[in-house]
Amino acid sequence: MANNKRPETMERITTKALADAFIAEQLEAIKKQVGDKKVLLALSGGVDSSVVAALLIKAIGKKLVCVHVNHGLLRKGEPEQVVKVFRDEMDANLVYVDAIDRFLDKLEGVAEPEKKRKIIGAEFIRVFEEEARKQEGIEFLAQGTIYPDILESGPVKAHHNVGGLPDDLKFELVEPLKFLFKDEVRVVGKALGLPDNMVYRQPFPGPGLGVRCLGAITRDRLEAVRESDAILREEFAKNGLEGKVWQYFTIVPDFKSVGVKNDLRSFEWPVIIRAVNTRDAMTATVEDVPFSLLQHITARITSEVKNVNRVLFDLTPKPTGTIEWE
Repeated sequence: MANNKRPETMERITTKALADAFIAEQLEAIKKQVGDKKVLLALSGGVDSSVVAALLIKAIGKKLVCVHVNHGLLRKGEPEQVVKVFRDEMDANLVYVDAIDRFLDKLEGVAEPEKKRKIIGAEFIRVFEEEARKQEGIEFLAQGTIYPDILESGPVKAHHNVGGLPDDLKFELVEPLKFLFKDEVRVVGKALGLPDNMVYRQPFPGPGLGVRCLGAITRDRLEAVRESDAILREEFAKNGLEGKVWQYFTIVPDFKSVGVKNDLRSFEWPVIIRAVNTRDAMTATVEDVPFSLLQHITARITSEVKNVNRVLFDLTPKPTGTIEWE
């Protein structure tokens, strides 16, 4: 990218009218850059990649090839939503890759957090590279780079893992959101007609639930994280906390405790609830969740999630804790 500085004259995108003007400008720029060539995009289902996908579908239609890699570490319903929104509703050229076994086999027995992150990132690059090589006529790579990525990480959004593709692929980058902040991306996403639960998706780590299934990942404990997280998100939405709390999720550690279920002694995992607010993720405060709601969530998790007999609430701000546990 020749110029990575946001133009001083660029107005903050805060309204639909401004978003529509930005979209019109980018559609013209994309068509001019790409012409009749094909573009490849790693579509995670996150805010940035989803908005880029919607924008490019509007600009070049089927010439955009979206690759959605399901590594088994996404939240409940997310892979299905990507297929529904993009393939079924937007008629996107979507390649769905079921790589669950491939990722989980690689992660088997690996407990060290940084090693887990590296395995997940490296395997994603390999899967995406394999899919890229199957395609013909691809000359461009679209990425959901936004302005904070440029300020913090340099020109390539490496934490989305696509930056590690081999040089011989020689893709030219298409980055239509590179001068936008996250709040502006959401306004553009709304203007493009993406669903609210995709546009306002809360922050989600690159390694997904892999860093919320503490220690060595097992399939049954990973499922406990996924199911308990779904219950937490459902109850927060029902009780007006969705959108009010910056980030909330569940964690399942790699140890068990004694409990009693159905009048029998049990030896099962705890689920830990984390709910925090922050402006910049450098510090964070804990949301004051009503005790009655926590009791209700606890009852649902312990009765609906297999192999769980306790629910704990993390009261630790940042510092001394971090937002994620790994």
